[in-house]
Amino acid sequence: MLDTSIIPFEEKYSNDFYNLNVEWLEKYFYVEPYDKKVLSNPKEYIIDNGGFIFFAKHEEEIVGTVALINQTNFFELSKMAVSPKHHGLKIGQKLMDYCIDFARRKEWKSITLYSHRTLVPAINLYKKVGFKEVEVEKNSHYERADIKMVLEL
Repeated sequence: MLDTSIIPFEEKYSNDFYNLNVEWLEKYFYVEPYDKKVLSNPKEYIIDNGGFIFFAKHEEEIVGTVALINQTNFFELSKMAVSPKHHGLKIGQKLMDYCIDFARRKEWKSITLYSHRTLVPAINLYKKVGFKEVEVEKNSHYERADIKMVLEL
């Protein structure tokens, strides 16, 4: 089995970004209007605004993705999804580690994320790498978010 590599955004992977995230959202929640807008135009809403998108490529197939969205005052780790048939290969861990290393190289002070407490494996991963829970603001751009976490770098 070939190793999994992490590669940067290319427009040819926009459909993979959309499909991986929608598959995940529909399994656990639903696709919010904010999701649809961002997922349909990742270059416009993430890349062109100073954000970053990365993909996990496993044996020539895009099997995971994650975004670091520039929210002006902080970068938000978001849109992390791994193909269900590739769960258990530690691809989420690899994407997370890559983002943390990337943020450190960029000399960011922190990374913020929003999630939901029912996503126990994800929350455990975030805690394992050092994210700490903070209060969720009332006007969060995600209706489903019931936990906000910050990793100080």
